[in-house]
Amino acid sequence: MTKQFDVVVIGGGPGGYVAAIRAAQLGLSSACIESQAYADAKGEVRLGGTCLNVGCIPSKALLQSSELYDQANHAFVMHGIGFESIKMDVATMMRRKDNIVGQLTSGIRALFKKNKVTLLPGHGRFVGRDNDYWQVEVSAAAGNEIVEARHVIVATGSKARHLPGIPVDNKVICDNAGALSFDAVPKRLGVIGAGVIGLELGSVWKRLGAEVTILEALPDFLGAADLAVAKEAWKVFTRKQGLDIKLGVSIGKVSLGKNGEAPVAVEYESNDEACRVEFDKLIVSVGRVPYTEGLGCDDVGLKLDERGRIAVDEHCHTNLENVWAVGDVVPGPMLAHKGMEEGVMVTELIAGQSGHVDYNTVPWVIYTHPEIAWVGRTEQQLKSEGVDYRIGQIPFAANGRALGQGDTSGFVKMLADAKTDRILGVHIIGNNASELVAEAVVAMEFGASSEDIARICHAHPTLSETLHETALAVDKRSLHF
Repeated sequence: MTKQFDVVVIGGGPGGYVAAIRAAQLGLSSACIESQAYADAKGEVRLGGTCLNVGCIPSKALLQSSELYDQANHAFVMHGIGFESIKMDVATMMRRKDNIVGQLTSGIRALFKKNKVTLLPGHGRFVGRDNDYWQVEVSAAAGNEIVEARHVIVATGSKARHLPGIPVDNKVICDNAGALSFDAVPKRLGVIGAGVIGLELGSVWKRLGAEVTILEALPDFLGAADLAVAKEAWKVFTRKQGLDIKLGVSIGKVSLGKNGEAPVAVEYESNDEACRVEFDKLIVSVGRVPYTEGLGCDDVGLKLDERGRIAVDEHCHTNLENVWAVGDVVPGPMLAHKGMEEGVMVTELIAGQSGHVDYNTVPWVIYTHPEIAWVGRTEQQLKSEGVDYRIGQIPFAANGRALGQGDTSGFVKMLADAKTDRILGVHIIGNNASELVAEAVVAMEFGASSEDIARICHAHPTLSETLHETALAVDKRSLHF
């Protein structure tokens, strides 16, 4: 007998597994189809998608390990802590990373069991519709089966974008997956792309001793960030940390050495000058593309946009009745937390509730050191829109907690409407920016003004006081700077 569900989710990444769990919580029979792209040692499906298996989680584990190593080498001395020698065991670092991933993936399985979500291992594909039910084929090594669902949520995510003529083997030339599994620190590391992934992974291996060169096609650095933040980040990454970042680069021929081994030679053009450089490893991090291969879109008429993403409305509903799509496979920023919120919204709408996502308050984070985080609009966006605004900006150098931690790089910048004082954007570069931005997100969700944050008591001494001081600075009445 064909299995029938109220909701079938195709994809077990952040958007997908959260949607499946929320659907079950709302009393709907729920199933999640996840391919065996990420399998454990036993060959069992690992949930969590790219983010958990070869993205957000493992990269943050390596960033933490590499940051501690860097601090031990360069920052501990100011605290009076010294070592005769210090070394990095890359294999142990990788095991720690893998253990974290394993713990979280097994945790999602436990959540499925707790909430009575049915896991369907295999590749999901639309095959048709029978009355009120969509028919989805689940292809697995053990065989194929057809399941039926009143509602289908597509959460197939994205995959790394590769460049023509640059063969990614994840041994010498790597995408994000290969770059998280090096067995040793490369002496010379090349990175194509100065976006979030390129900067984070470049930072990991730079801290561990690699000579890192980042080649970026765009003429501007961190174009999505506020200009003041981008300028500060450029100064820190290039002058203090020694990342060699080249902008406006046109990549030419990329060739491997004898027998397809290192070194890999990259020919490129910069400022009308032909250049050639060799690396022991090369990371290609030029963005991601939505994953819809084998989904059966054409078979059922599921509409894609000009960039290959599934076309949806403001509530993630597709052109097909009772078919929804969330996460990286739809327009918008490719952020795990954005996909999660969309998964919750869609399932609540299916259940008859008023699901909603405010895309204006989705925070962005880059987990470099210092961290970079922001929510809302940048100053350059406000200028282009003709919005009259006021600015408050306070450096962490004026914060007692930052001084005590020995890390005063960066600042907090707040933009508020000149007439209403409503907060329009908050931009942070500094230690724990990823955590500090949450206060700004809450404030903007509730339509707060800079005066609201200025009137809230913040614990002393904390880094959060810098946000408080910045709110005061919007009205030119900061107390400690």
